[in-house]
Amino acid sequence: MSTALGLAAGATRAGISALRVKAPGGRGRWERTNYAGRTVELYAGPAAALGAALAAGRADRAAGFAVLAAGACGAYDDIAGAGDPRRGFRAHLGALRHGEVTSGAVKLFGISAAGLVAGALLKERPVDKVLAGVVIAGTAHLVNLVDVRPGRAAGAVLVLGAPGLLRKGAAAGLSAAAVGAAAAVLPDDLGERAMIGDTGAHALGAALGSAVAAGNGRAGLAAHAAVLVAAAAFGERVSARARTPLRGRH
Repeated sequence: MSTALGLAAGATRAGISALRVKAPGGRGRWERTNYAGRTVELYAGPAAALGAALAAGRADRAAGFAVLAAGACGAYDDIAGAGDPRRGFRAHLGALRHGEVTSGAVKLFGISAAGLVAGALLKERPVDKVLAGVVIAGTAHLVNLVDVRPGRAAGAVLVLGAPGLLRKGAAAGLSAAAVGAAAAVLPDDLGERAMIGDTGAHALGAALGSAVAAGNGRAGLAAHAAVLVAAAAFGERVSARARTPLRGRH
């Protein structure tokens, strides 16, 4: 567990440093204006996704895949969806019904598919496979949902993931992957020097969800899935009212 914790934190910090030295596409592509009008960098997002995926993959390859896929889908939305005022599942599914494939729709279906694949590999029985997939994808969405102010998403992962460090086996390693990467980005996030964006939030959430899926039986999975579905429904109502642009979210 300590090895996974150190790997996630170290790889995340190394990724941030490397991107600061040479940012693909130039620094402007990796900057956003936050809710307070400050310019913040986006390096923390992909760095956290890679750090968490590396550590998660050591604990369970399927979980590592889910984390990497969630981060990739989030990155696509960060880039292609910048400036899109549409928020929530309903808005993106509505656009899809009219023939428009939004970045949010790609993210929704991509992360859901990755979660279901990872859940299918983590568990043995069909019902458990589906529940695990819901938990992984749902947790990725939940962490992104709370990413509305500096430090909230990374802080939530630290708080929710810490108890998992006391478990054994894959659940402990996956919890360490989420906690280590979150701890590495939290200082810059709280200091409003960086934001993790959809890339980091979804990846950290997928790592946390994988830990929950690995450490619970059917009853625990069902309980977590029910809470996550309720949280998603609540978030959908809030998003429908707010319609806040991406650049002002964080």
